[in-house]
Amino acid sequence: MNTKTMVTLSLFVGIGAILHAVIPGIGDGMKPDMMLVMMFLGIITFPTIKNALTIGVVAGLISGITTTFPGGFFPNVIDKPLTALLFFGLLILAKRFIPVFPLSVGLTAIGTLISGTIFLTSALIIVGLPVPFTVLLIGVVLPAIVLNGIAMFILYPIVQTILKRTSLIDEAAA
Repeated sequence: MNTKTMVTLSLFVGIGAILHAVIPGIGDGMKPDMMLVMMFLGIITFPTIKNALTIGVVAGLISGITTTFPGGFFPNVIDKPLTALLFFGLLILAKRFIPVFPLSVGLTAIGTLISGTIFLTSALIIVGLPVPFTVLLIGVVLPAIVLNGIAMFILYPIVQTILKRTSLIDEAAA
């Protein structure tokens, strides 16, 4: 991983951390996770397994620290690296068949569902849930899928343009 890649991934995580910290918790402390959008942007922009695992671990730690969900630190630490690796695998499989922009939006929705399911399952096992699993899935994860999909739809072209203009990525990588 070169320095430009590390700095760019760090910026994505930093922006994700700010978004994660300022978005209020709903559904008994669970919140839509904008950190995921930034993590997914990092994986799409620099698609290697090493980058996916690195950004997943760092995003999990920072999300865990900034969570409002009771006992949510360890579920975040479990969720983000697993989601990052699954997202990376789906990206590699699908990018041969689907253009990157629509793929990024669709995979963000799928990745958010995966993340929410892993988070809730691990929270259920580790600390228990304040309300039933399905209530949190429907009340928090499904709205987060829509919100994250819209965010990726808006952010992806902007981020790609900035990264091309600053020569952090080349035209062929986008």
